[in-house]
Amino acid sequence: MTTQVRDTHEAQSVDQASWRLDPARSRVEFHTGNFWGLTTVKGHFDRYHGVLDLSAPQAIELTIEVHSLDTKNRRRDKHLCSPDFFDASNNPQVRYIARTATVDGEWLRANGVLVAAGVSVPVEVEARLREVDGELEVDAAAKVDHRALGMTWSPLGMVRPSSTVIVHGRLVQDGTEEGGR
Repeated sequence: MTTQVRDTHEAQSVDQASWRLDPARSRVEFHTGNFWGLTTVKGHFDRYHGVLDLSAPQAIELTIEVHSLDTKNRRRDKHLCSPDFFDASNNPQVRYIARTATVDGEWLRANGVLVAAGVSVPVEVEARLREVDGELEVDAAAKVDHRALGMTWSPLGMVRPSSTVIVHGRLVQDGTEEGGR
């Protein structure tokens, strides 16, 4: 694992602690272009957990429960959980595991593997980390080509090939109460 920390107190504390995502103050979302790019389907996941520990071999882990998917359209959510997309019956979780992470000031760059629908693809993540009252705020985004995951359903090419996965969250040090309360 590569960890480079430069000149900021916030980065030093990131490097020296194990952090976990506080789901009560976090959100995992996705955006996918649809109808030939004329509209964007947005959704989020309600159940997930994640950790950040730059001293561990698996620097970042995020696990998402597929059945917690919500696009505000039950029929679409059911289709997204079907074998055409996530195949949630056989693959109930989506996982991201970073094998390397580099911190430079407020910026974290990670390289890892995304596992969804039984398929693994390499994914780079860029995140901004900020210390706030002894906790970390994270804003992370990654582009994922869902065709590489076997999610090729797209009548007449309506669904754009890539989706953006976004994590807005609050990280608390492991061993502390949720939300610092």
